Amino acid sequence: MEFSPGNSGQVVKDPVSGFEYPHDWITGCKTPELLPLVSRGLAILTSDGTVLMRGYTTGSTAAAACKAAVLSLQSPVASVTVTTPSGITVEIPVNVTGKGSAECRKYAGDYPDDVTAGILFRAVAAPAAARITVHAGKGIGRFSYDTPRYASGEPAIGTPSMACITGSVQEALSISGLSGVRIELSVPEGELVAKKTLNPCLGITGGISVLGTTGLVEPWDDHLEETVLSRVRSASRVVLTTGRTGLRYARLFFPGHEAVLVGSNIGATLTEATGEVTLFGLPGLILRYINPGILEGSGCRTVEELMTKQQYSPRVRSALDQYKAKYPDMRIVLISRDGDVTHDTARIFV
Repeated sequence: MEFSPGNSGQVVKDPVSGFEYPHDWITGCKTPELLPLVSRGLAILTSDGTVLMRGYTTGSTAAAACKAAVLSLQSPVASVTVTTPSGITVEIPVNVTGKGSAECRKYAGDYPDDVTAGILFRAVAAPAAARITVHAGKGIGRFSYDTPRYASGEPAIGTPSMACITGSVQEALSISGLSGVRIELSVPEGELVAKKTLNPCLGITGGISVLGTTGLVEPWDDHLEETVLSRVRSASRVVLTTGRTGLRYARLFFPGHEAVLVGSNIGATLTEATGEVTLFGLPGLILRYINPGILEGSGCRTVEELMTKQQYSPRVRSALDQYKAKYPDMRIVLISRDGDVTHDTARIFV
């Protein structure tokens, strides 16, 4: 597509969130030459015409380092392509430090508070039997206790990130002709940087987590917050959701509503809502917002852990009933990761 300030018929849609940018945002773009990046999902256009760059998650960065390490077994490379969990293919710079060894630094885009910005991922690859083995080394955190999805001692590598890593490595194997490889992945500064993250509170020790549901880092600065708030203000029926999983299913369940991803900023966006509001998504952030003390006396560190206990159902029902009594016009819908509705204060969909 050709992008120009005078092209009144252009349509720009964010391939990550599915949001179609309003016409006046497009025509008011301060840097129209960057609109192709917005269309590709590599940047975000805000209501004031500013274009903000998305960054790469720790998962995407790790995948780039691993792919480069495998490719370097044959010849050096300066960059590699990585297909992110959101389906967007990006080209990420890498540094080959030797045969079978490569590094990649995390690019944070325009996210000003990314504590992992610039952190170095290092991968060392060696040919092996017909399989892919990725060993999490120094600087990658491990769980200190069992969770519903991870056992104690397992590395803190999210499922989408591991799939991105192995998929990228498989592409490298296809190019190189190798049948298998063993990779040692490490983050030299991981243990130090992890102290600035939530990992210590989550029982993850020894380093950072390798995460990324979409593979891209959102530039959650003041401009983007204003964009979110303006959408909430102008919507007659809005669904506020806390994450990508919730956003995806919100569009399925509420096609006639404006679905807005607000992350943990639930309170700030609720104060701006003027129409019908539904709070929709996975239980974690929503339950801790409507009842900050929901974990008190439970012996659990997270809502996810609480969900495995018998006390979860009565606690969540009590929290929803109490909140509904205070705010009868607010609808709350909780879902599972598979999109199944587990709780709905209205009990039916409209």
